[in-house]
Amino acid sequence: MNNSRNITVDRKQSHVETCLNKPVGFDTKTTGFEQYEFTHNAAPEINFCDIDLSTVFLDRTIAFPFMISSMTGGYAEAEHLNRTLASTAEKLNIPLGVGSMRQALENNEFRQSFSIVRQEAPTIPLLANIGAPEVAKGLSDRDLELLLDIIRADGLIVHLNPAQELFQPEGDTNFKNFLSRLRKLTEAIGIPVIAKEVGCGISPATAARLCDAGVSVIDVAGAGGISWQKVEEERYLQQFEHDRRFSPSALPELLNWGIPTASCLRGIAELKQKEHGLFQTAIIASGGISNGIDIAKAIALGADMCGSAGMMLQALHKGKLEETIVTWMNDLRAVMFLVGAQNISQLKKTLISLTK
Repeated sequence: MNNSRNITVDRKQSHVETCLNKPVGFDTKTTGFEQYEFTHNAAPEINFCDIDLSTVFLDRTIAFPFMISSMTGGYAEAEHLNRTLASTAEKLNIPLGVGSMRQALENNEFRQSFSIVRQEAPTIPLLANIGAPEVAKGLSDRDLELLLDIIRADGLIVHLNPAQELFQPEGDTNFKNFLSRLRKLTEAIGIPVIAKEVGCGISPATAARLCDAGVSVIDVAGAGGISWQKVEEERYLQQFEHDRRFSPSALPELLNWGIPTASCLRGIAELKQKEHGLFQTAIIASGGISNGIDIAKAIALGADMCGSAGMMLQALHKGKLEETIVTWMNDLRAVMFLVGAQNISQLKKTLISLTK
């Protein structure tokens, strides 16, 4: 294995270990969901047992408006993690995204750590994943074919991570020409493209530009969950303990940079409503989703579904992945019962207000 391959494998493994073992959440920002509340309906006129959580994602009916977001792949231990993620997602009939597949383009050593997901999950929507810097450089037809074939993907996530790349010791901050090459990608590819931030959020203006470039889904992945700036800063300090890139007074703001998830949702939903007929892109809410109440609030604020990676990784590490997702499903059912929404379509129309 050459040095660049060693770096990629080590980085992927250290990302998982850092997220599990270091304090890498936002200090000064929350998701913003705590600022919203539903109005209690004392006469809901529905039976709890009749509540339907199913919805449609990428033209497929899924059991719950939730996906296990992109997490890992590309090193030996990731095969076991992805096997469990995929088998759980298949059992619960929810979508799954894999981690960045750049390593799979570079060599074939750990491609099985990605392809295992389709072996374990033959029927659910699976999403391949590549970064914005790779798109900006230009992906060949062969690259795209390989990315999609490895997991027989139903969609392709393009993750947008300028803040992470800025802090990453080996980061790639070349984003010029990204949008024009994204447009070429969406025109060439035969499946939906999902534009996803990784924890700093997507503004309405950026969402509109992504929509113009042809993306089918926007995953806002806002601030309030894991700060990937902090993850990379931990890794940077392990390698360059005495090297400071940014001034001490600026570092806290940079490490907590981003738009809260609820703010992203509210802004993009308002844009979508204003530009109805032009802005048809679906919205995924991720970034600090921590229970089914957050999911309910996100849907009422305009999301079509939600996703989580950090909390799912913690649950997987504890051997409680399926249990955690089931409790979130129960949380969502509870909220729907208490507001009188029998299905997800009704929940989308349910009034949610800012707390006083």
